[in-house]
Amino acid sequence: MKKVLCIFLVLVMSLGMFAGCEAKEKESPMDDVRVRQALSLAIDKDGLVEGILGGQADVADALSIPGNWQADGLDPYSYNPEKAKQLLEEVEWDKNYVIDFATYYENQESVNMMTAIQANWAEVGIKSEIRIITGDLASQLWIAPADKVNGPSEVTWDVLYAGIAAVTESEYYGRFGDASNNSHTPVTPELDALIKATAVADIDAQVEAYHNLQLYLNKNANYVPLYHNRAFIYTSDKLDTKGAPLGNDQYTYKNNILDWEIDSPDGLMYTNGGPMETYQFTFVNPGLFPYQDYVFDRLVNADKDLVPTDGNLASEFTVSEDGKKIVFTLREDVKWHDGEAFTADDVKFTIEYSIKVPGANSVMSTTFNAIEGAAAYKAGTADSISGVVIEGNVVTINFETVDPNALVTFSQWPILPEHLLKTSNPITAQQDLFWQKPIGTGPFKIEETVLNNYATMVRNEEYFIEGTGNIKKIHMHASTDTDPNLVKNAEAGKIDYSWNKVVADADAIAKMSNMNSDTVPIKFTRMLYISQYPHMSSIG
Repeated sequence: MKKVLCIFLVLVMSLGMFAGCEAKEKESPMDDVRVRQALSLAIDKDGLVEGILGGQADVADALSIPGNWQADGLDPYSYNPEKAKQLLEEVEWDKNYVIDFATYYENQESVNMMTAIQANWAEVGIKSEIRIITGDLASQLWIAPADKVNGPSEVTWDVLYAGIAAVTESEYYGRFGDASNNSHTPVTPELDALIKATAVADIDAQVEAYHNLQLYLNKNANYVPLYHNRAFIYTSDKLDTKGAPLGNDQYTYKNNILDWEIDSPDGLMYTNGGPMETYQFTFVNPGLFPYQDYVFDRLVNADKDLVPTDGNLASEFTVSEDGKKIVFTLREDVKWHDGEAFTADDVKFTIEYSIKVPGANSVMSTTFNAIEGAAAYKAGTADSISGVVIEGNVVTINFETVDPNALVTFSQWPILPEHLLKTSNPITAQQDLFWQKPIGTGPFKIEETVLNNYATMVRNEEYFIEGTGNIKKIHMHASTDTDPNLVKNAEAGKIDYSWNKVVADADAIAKMSNMNSDTVPIKFTRMLYISQYPHMSSIG
């Protein structure tokens, strides 16, 4: 019976994707806080996590994961359908109104999640229609209205099932601000002030500012936090990671791979995440794939919690008291994989090149845009970014405004070789031939590539850190971060290290005698955005 219902749902959703409906402006009933509260109270979040995710996730009270960054005193909006009905009666909810319930995820897990939420809402008298948004997502999800107070918004959905993988807290909450492409939440002076207050260098002050912002959003039910994903890290019984820390492998952290040992006569380690059509550049995802981690180096190391720790390409660094200057002293014993010397010019080039790459990650873009002279350089009225000053092997970066995440940026986004990319066009960066066989300074270098099949990396014997481990070569099966062949390859003994966020894979691999599966809490939150502006409807 479940299979029949699932097939029926997919057919209904497919028809919804292709059916043509004339767009028309409509008022949003979501602008009443009681409606938003009812939407949240009607959802059985514990049931979703247990029934669909097998308990392999954590119910969320905020976008931030529990810990220092999450405020105390948040209303969890625990499952209470009777309270939801009461609120809907207070606002005289139109029971004929059909919520346009959208997502950009196409996997079965997301379909199941939305179907369960739809059923929860139906129990309290809320109708909804599920659809998957395809095509140009940015134009359908994140177009801010010209009037960010009154709208209307150009998006057509009422509620959006989405996810945020965050390296910093700003990625969680920046979307609600006046300066962002906020398509859903009207900006108020209080909300804008709370978001701006988070832009401080002092960590304690930053934590307090995010707590205040969370409490405001929670009180106003501006979104519905659902659950925090977990990452699953898989290792074979042949691999000894020597107690390496376990973190979110979507980003880069110091896991000491050069000290790992593999029970293999030729020092070969199997993983996945090899290139499909090309090696993915590093301007959006800094460490999603193993070659991004190990071919390149960053100025600064981060720990498993993505907190900047010590130097990497920088032997040392200092941050001024006001947070507007960082001084990096670079190592002088570093070479690119082609033998060229790494220099301070590569650092300046990387910043200037990256700032012109369209669609670059918001954390990186925010940091680089805050540097003195960045606006003039980006506009083409200056030949270089004046705030990046080179003196020998010392790079000083001066900021016009404080970027509280600057060190995080320099721990995630790698330095690129000027001598190989200086003639490249940043507007079409991914198409450059460099990304067919990228050259870095990292502990491993590309050896062989067979696109859509496999690629190999070999140990960089001239690396400035020697390490005590015996891994000489890494074989990467070609895949995206959701590898359909992961379980099959693990069963065949062709996976020694891998990770993902797929519960079904974790369950399958945990049963294998040759594999180990560890669970890691990560900054990856699933939630519902609620469009509170009047907007253009595509629901007939």
